[in-house]
Amino acid sequence: DMVLADDNFAPIVAAIQEGRVIYANIRKVIHYLLSCNIGEIVAIFFGIILGWGRVLTPIQILWVNLVTDGLPALALGVEPLERGVMNERPRDPKEGIFGRGLGWQIAWQGVLVGVMTLLVYRWDLAMRGDRLRAETVAFMTLSLVQLVHSFNTRSLRQSLFRIGWLHNRPLVVAVGVSLLLQLMVLTVPFLRPVFDVVPLSVRDWATVMMAAVTMLGVVEIVKAAVRFLGRSQAGI
Repeated sequence: DMVLADDNFAPIVAAIQEGRVIYANIRKVIHYLLSCNIGEIVAIFFGIILGWGRVLTPIQILWVNLVTDGLPALALGVEPLERGVMNERPRDPKEGIFGRGLGWQIAWQGVLVGVMTLLVYRWDLAMRGDRLRAETVAFMTLSLVQLVHSFNTRSLRQSLFRIGWLHNRPLVVAVGVSLLLQLMVLTVPFLRPVFDVVPLSVRDWATVMMAAVTMLGVVEIVKAAVRFLGRSQAGI
């Protein structure tokens, strides 16, 4: 029940809007964290099952969870109002947190993160035969792909290029800090043996960047397909 002190309905609209933003941001944080964790599980599990050996070390996994996942997830919690949020139909009280397509988005995007990490690891190992370098490339690939993926999770349907890269300033800062810390692990001499990493070549960095761009591109293509199908079903 709701009691109105006057005939001004603006506070009701503002309260509904705030509630929708909070709920949407909770879903975005869940989307990001779970898809990233699924990616890590896929990379580690199938690396062992396929007999490819250790893809990531325990300390690398811990670092990714604390730094690559943690900071962007906090920033996603303060994502500004998404365009069109007040035009959505009221949510069914019986609908779960993974409703409206969130569950399958988490699943396939998590698998994509893991598969790309595995492929990069296997390709580098096959090309050079240096397991430590291959693990380093996989570690950097997983980290950078997840940082890029944090921008993907800002909306289930809208294109990142429509929303704008800089619209969520805290996320930009969080990704920047995470990337800086990740580079420190690779460039500071006394940190390298702690994380079992070695310096990467230009070709290695090109591989890492290609994986990150692929993650962004595939998600954008799927979003475009979902929007197209939605318009087709609506007869637009």
